Amino acid sequence: MELRKNSQGLQGTIRVPGDKSISHRAIMLGAIAHGQTTVEGLLRGEDVQSTMEAFCSMGVAIQDDGQMVTIQGRGFEGLKPPENQLDMGNSGTSMRLISGILAGLSFESVLTGDDSLSKRPMDRVAQPLRLMGADVKGQGQRDLPALMIKGKELKGIEYHLPMASAQVKSALIFAGLQAEGQMTIVEKAKTRNHTEDMLVQFGGSLEISDKTIKLSGHQKLTGTHVLVPGDISSASFWLVAGLIVPQSKIILENVGINETRTGILEVIKAMGGKVEMTEIDNIAKSATLTVATSELKGTAISGDLIPRLIDELPIIALLATQAEGETLIADAEELRVKETDRITVVADVLNSMGADVTPTDDGMIIEGKTSLHPASIDAQGDHRIGMMTAIASLLVTDAQPMILEGAEAINTSYPTFFEDLESLCQ
Repeated sequence: MELRKNSQGLQGTIRVPGDKSISHRAIMLGAIAHGQTTVEGLLRGEDVQSTMEAFCSMGVAIQDDGQMVTIQGRGFEGLKPPENQLDMGNSGTSMRLISGILAGLSFESVLTGDDSLSKRPMDRVAQPLRLMGADVKGQGQRDLPALMIKGKELKGIEYHLPMASAQVKSALIFAGLQAEGQMTIVEKAKTRNHTEDMLVQFGGSLEISDKTIKLSGHQKLTGTHVLVPGDISSASFWLVAGLIVPQSKIILENVGINETRTGILEVIKAMGGKVEMTEIDNIAKSATLTVATSELKGTAISGDLIPRLIDELPIIALLATQAEGETLIADAEELRVKETDRITVVADVLNSMGADVTPTDDGMIIEGKTSLHPASIDAQGDHRIGMMTAIASLLVTDAQPMILEGAEAINTSYPTFFEDLESLCQ
């Protein structure tokens, strides 16, 4: 598709779709809880749809009237063997987290995905689940999908995560809920804590001390009401657009501000960007964010900050191309096992548009400030690459067309992205 270029300022108020991480977990926890769960603000993207369809295949009744999603929970013991393979589409979150649920069930199942997901390693979750007693088999040394899981009686273990991964942590929490004895998980660095917060909301219990999580097995969860705030990962594209497109002011309502997800706001502040937070709801952990065009300077992004903005790094890289001086991103090797190798792909996309981005083993070095010119870009099945490219095109003044192949990947997390873009350009 041909992208919009050279916007003369972005103005307006929008609500981004519901948080993808919370939406996944609301479906999963609702399914394994007893009784009814209602979910308001659920993201209706393709990834979350994969999670919903997986649990429907295991006998969970899920209804969506367009406003509210209602889940009739069956508990772990009420889930039924699926008649067919469980297709996770492009969703690594679905595959890794559901693996932790399936590991303790009394049946065998096979998890598959699209071409992109089939290249993503599942050994990081398969190995600890095997240590707990599950029978998990993937393809090759890295346990690529398809992933075959034969549930067994699990035992609680102490496991030190070798990487900062909320997905692996969450899978082990789900497995630990079914295990005999105590489960102890020690994080390498603190990652998003939606699973821990929501588990308590569903009546579960766990102990958290710094980077150590402890929970007992054979817990029974109870259905509840979940209110899903807007996804800060989706909002990040408008935050950056508002900062770098001249004469812009964008108001983003009901954005989730969970403390494990707000790293991008700290980076924007460090770079001199103008973002105001109002209407803060401490219970829902949401707020209204207002952003305006700003003069930016380069910064360093590394260490414990990385897990708090890992999904935002592609659009942060674009932000850095419009800042004065050098921006260094390090300790972000996790980017190499996302929907694409995002270190390589982000550098290739931005460099093809005239930026100066040098990829490294665990991040990138970005020299600013650079002008961008048109290019033909392939999203390569990665929604965040697609959205980053669409925002980058707003800075292009050249008369040549700006082309994005594979724009449909954006439906994974933000089905109304281009509608919202048009509304801000009016």
